[in-house]
Amino acid sequence: MLARQRQAVIIEEVRRTGAVRVSDLVVRLGVSDMTVRRDLDVLASRGLVEKVYGGATSVVGRSTDEPGFEAKSVRQLPEKEAIAAAAAGLVRPGTAIGLSAGTTTWTLARFLDDIPDLTVVTNSIRVADVLQQSGRTDRTVVLTGGVRTPSDALVGPVAVQALRSLHLDVVFLGVHGMAERSGFTTPNLNESETDRALVDAAGRVVVVADHEKWGTVGISTIADLDEAHVLVTDEGLPDDARAILSEQVGELVLAHVPGSGEELA
Repeated sequence: MLARQRQAVIIEEVRRTGAVRVSDLVVRLGVSDMTVRRDLDVLASRGLVEKVYGGATSVVGRSTDEPGFEAKSVRQLPEKEAIAAAAAGLVRPGTAIGLSAGTTTWTLARFLDDIPDLTVVTNSIRVADVLQQSGRTDRTVVLTGGVRTPSDALVGPVAVQALRSLHLDVVFLGVHGMAERSGFTTPNLNESETDRALVDAAGRVVVVADHEKWGTVGISTIADLDEAHVLVTDEGLPDDARAILSEQVGELVLAHVPGSGEELA
């Protein structure tokens, strides 16, 4: 196999899973450790991958990069609206639900106005504000305490302790990234621990994430792919990702984004 062919395989694997190991590539490509490392050097010099100890990762973002809430809130807006509408259809009146912090769950909160008699637990000030503004008298909003992150999540021991005693029917989990090997991830170690406490409190886990999250890897895993009972994403998800996720998650829901793939008049 020529160097160019090997490098194409490596790029595709990074795009598909978010990260590659030198040891795995040696076996897959049938070449030496040094050959793989030279290929990674070439790809890194061209800005196509980011070298890390023992392999390489996607250059979509560093595993510890954490954009602020305002920066994330303007990304993939049509997709988030479509995902939120589909996710809201999974909420039943009279249930106790959890909403993690994030702009997709914040969008989802605005779609819950017509659902009566909800108890909502969240570690997001932004989400709590949206829920309180609805003015429903039959709704209880529980906000965990904790230390505030750049994405306006409340995290840390106080938040974790508050969640450990709860039992929620459904938790809606926003994530920073998702990939085959690393699962659902976040760039914030404290937020990861808090989100895991939410997952542990859930009867069902519904992950809400637009297609751009595929292949992005944060420093810490919140949950493996197969821990999601439902993943609600959008139709922009690549075919290879659809195949992987269909096998791993309990149910894959692809929300339709109005205007996507449609010709302009």
